[in-house]
Amino acid sequence: MLETVPDLANVALQQSGDAAPALTDYGAAAIAVGLAAIGVGYAQRGIGAAAVGAVAEDEDLFVTGLVFTALPETLIIIAFVGIILAL
Repeated sequence: MLETVPDLANVALQQSGDAAPALTDYGAAAIAVGLAAIGVGYAQRGIGAAAVGAVAEDEDLFVTGLVFTALPETLIIIAFVGIILAL
């Protein structure tokens, strides 16, 4: 599947004459934020499960688990801010 990525990128970004590329700046920004959100969800899946298990064993780890659960969310916030500043 990864072998098709360069061909897909060439098709999406190609310009022929006066025609605009198939993928605009807003479309590229939407894909970037969407992929970042998928990554955040994937990261929080494992972190959340580990945090719940840690808190179940020792209630003193609640704050640590909460911090580790919130860390991936900062990635999507940074992605939103970067997109807003770039566009």
